[in-house]
Amino acid sequence: MPPKIAIVYCAVLEDEIESLIRGSDHVVHIEKLEQGLHNDPPLLNRKVQEQIERIEENVSEAGAIVIGYGLCSRGTEGLHAQRCKLVLTRAHDCITLLLGSKERYAEYVSENPGTYWYSPGWNRHHLAPGQKRYETLRAMYLKKYGEDNADYLMEQEQHWFTTYDRATFVELRVLPSDQDQLFTKECADWLGWKYDYQAGDIQLLSDLISGNWTPDRFLVLEPGEKVRFTADENIIEAIRAD
Repeated sequence: MPPKIAIVYCAVLEDEIESLIRGSDHVVHIEKLEQGLHNDPPLLNRKVQEQIERIEENVSEAGAIVIGYGLCSRGTEGLHAQRCKLVLTRAHDCITLLLGSKERYAEYVSENPGTYWYSPGWNRHHLAPGQKRYETLRAMYLKKYGEDNADYLMEQEQHWFTTYDRATFVELRVLPSDQDQLFTKECADWLGWKYDYQAGDIQLLSDLISGNWTPDRFLVLEPGEKVRFTADENIIEAIRAD
């Protein structure tokens, strides 16, 4: 029997998590946070920690709080709970949760270091590299800063994308995704990148929610412990909170 859990997760995983919790009596509370917090790790940390504390105070039936994030630029480092267990996936970011294992993620990135990831959730909640992003940002810069400054800012933007050469779309197939795949392919073509498709593996995310927390894939913190980055294959570990 799985423990009663609350879930705090990033909107990028909205469809996947909602499909998995449907009809699950052991999920007693969910909190979805906006995409993009990983761009400001201290803000991500503060927002998630606030949700942990609210859940501990107000959701008495929750025995564990599941965090639907990876390490995310170390934004989840230092998270802690006082009453509940805290559960995190050993993952650098949410792409591991979609691919199904940190090993698969590491292998793919090692073989394809210039990869920019797309997924249904990323495409919905994030202005992904491509023609639409270019036109949207240029129009915004033009309005705010004038043509010369807009051109300069767009040059900087496009220079950033030179570190990538591949658009990889990954999905768990919980909803039809033909349009998302087509959008990713169009972005790749416009940018001059290669396109790749990777079928995701739902098992890791399913086990995170169902309570099958094997120590090689998940970190389960006891009350009074906090998350620390390890810089090795474990990614994160538990230490006593100060």
